[in-house]
Amino acid sequence: MTQILFALLTIVIGVGGCLAYFYLANMVLDRVLPPRRGRPENLRRSSRIRPWIFLAPAIVLLGVYLVYPLFASVWLSLSRDGEFTGLANYIWMVQDPKFRESLFNNVLWLIFVPTLSTLVGLVAAQLTDSIKWGTIAKSLIFMPMAISFVGAAVIWKFIYEFRAGDQTQIGLLNAVVTSLGGEPQAWLTLPIVNTFFLMIIMVWMQAGFAMVLLSAALRGIPDETIEAAILDGASPWKVFWRIQVPQIYGTIAVVWTTITIMVLKIFDIVFAITNGQWGTQVLANLMYDWSFRAGDFNRGATIAIVIMVAVLPIMIWNIRNAQKEED
Repeated sequence: MTQILFALLTIVIGVGGCLAYFYLANMVLDRVLPPRRGRPENLRRSSRIRPWIFLAPAIVLLGVYLVYPLFASVWLSLSRDGEFTGLANYIWMVQDPKFRESLFNNVLWLIFVPTLSTLVGLVAAQLTDSIKWGTIAKSLIFMPMAISFVGAAVIWKFIYEFRAGDQTQIGLLNAVVTSLGGEPQAWLTLPIVNTFFLMIIMVWMQAGFAMVLLSAALRGIPDETIEAAILDGASPWKVFWRIQVPQIYGTIAVVWTTITIMVLKIFDIVFAITNGQWGTQVLANLMYDWSFRAGDFNRGATIAIVIMVAVLPIMIWNIRNAQKEED
């Protein structure tokens, strides 16, 4: 009950504070630059200033919660115990076997997850648009997007669950294997293969996102183009790959890069299922280990800077592509 009251009080204070700020800001601006007859310059000035007054709180908050941590992380990565140490933390990082393992796994994630998610989403978009109950199929494929990464990890952990051979298998995968006469396996402990088992979860979640965007892009292709290709004797396969897909390259690029950014920051699935054991470590989980388990924020910040440098160019490219699509 106390928590509910506290939440309601927070909402009232937050919304009330915003309303009060906008009312007072408008009142002050109108008094400083009154919109009187014979003073048209006041109206022009207030029109230029007013958006900045409304944006000011958001800009300040972004500065405090995004820009400051960025500079603080850079400083932490270049120092130890408050003293500047140059590139010492980066040299340690390059020589650390766990970092190299994480980097290798992140590259695997980058190669397979965005590609598979986009491909599955593209095929699903085309197929669901072609069948009668496509809307229901789309809803089912999109549904995993509503689940948190940790929730999805728990679901799939049950699928990969392993019990000794003399016990009943409660994991779906091992139940299928044993029913076919095979031996149960501890799938999540098998090197390399276990990373792909984790990737499947991400593909399962992101395919719905890709499908929705690509389906909208496919519907935007003029019917005349497809009809002309069919009249020229093109098969459905050729129409799809040679007519439709080239016309939605921009959307495919946006979907691919968006999933790539998510993959670069992958943490929850690995943390909840293997915690980076058995060769499944990734950069974000390694950063968490050093920062909050080992208590070494300098090394944690060093790994965070590497993740940021990897994400930043893809994010800028993604935003530019999205702007081109809007134009």
